[in-house]
Amino acid sequence: MSTATTPEVTRTERFRVRGEQLVERAKQIVHEGNVRRLIVKDERDHTILEVPLTVGVAGAVPLPLWVALGAIAALAAHYTLVVEKKVSHKETAP
Repeated sequence: MSTATTPEVTRTERFRVRGEQLVERAKQIVHEGNVRRLIVKDERDHTILEVPLTVGVAGAVPLPLWVALGAIAALAAHYTLVVEKKVSHKETAP
């Protein structure tokens, strides 16, 4: 008996945030759920931090991640927060 698996669909969103807002905005996005990967880029679009997140970590994101984001936030004025989210098939239908 064969079971067909549907391919995982992801959506990428980009948020421009100021340094002091980085941690709070990242927490808000992760809390919303379905986040697969969180990427922090600097003003020159260089990746500073890339964190893969598994399903169900919204309440259990480790403290060191938030500490690292806080330290990074002090380094520059603006960042781009790139979020890869798992998308349900309902959201991808035309």
